[in-house]
Amino acid sequence: MEAKLKNLDLIDTLSERHLELRKKAEGLWNDSSNIYLSNSEWFIMARIYKKQPTIAYVTRNVDISRQATHKFIKNLKAKGLVEISDVKHNKRDKSIRLTDLGEECYEKNEALKADLEKKIADTIGDEKVEVLNKILKMDWGL
Repeated sequence: MEAKLKNLDLIDTLSERHLELRKKAEGLWNDSSNIYLSNSEWFIMARIYKKQPTIAYVTRNVDISRQATHKFIKNLKAKGLVEISDVKHNKRDKSIRLTDLGEECYEKNEALKADLEKKIADTIGDEKVEVLNKILKMDWGL
């Protein structure tokens, strides 16, 4: 029973840290920009940065419902961050890409996250960040 409690503590701690970091990253963006973006919108933007996938591809590759993904894409378009266009030789599919403003916002947010990662490394040490990153990227056999 004790081992199970320790595992739950690990999962809860990971979840809490994730939420804390997401909230901090979102706050850094919102404090420096007048364009509000949700974590889901950032997630979608990450899937299309420097690419021009179809909306169907994006929908299949995010862990968000199809309806919600379409709503977020519509919001991103209204903010001028993405453009949607017809796919050549396919009347049903639409492709999506970041506008210049969308790329600028994405790159600025990546810089803000890099600064946040640097602050973490300055606090806990580069070596520990490296080890943590390796552990998180390992195959955990789940």
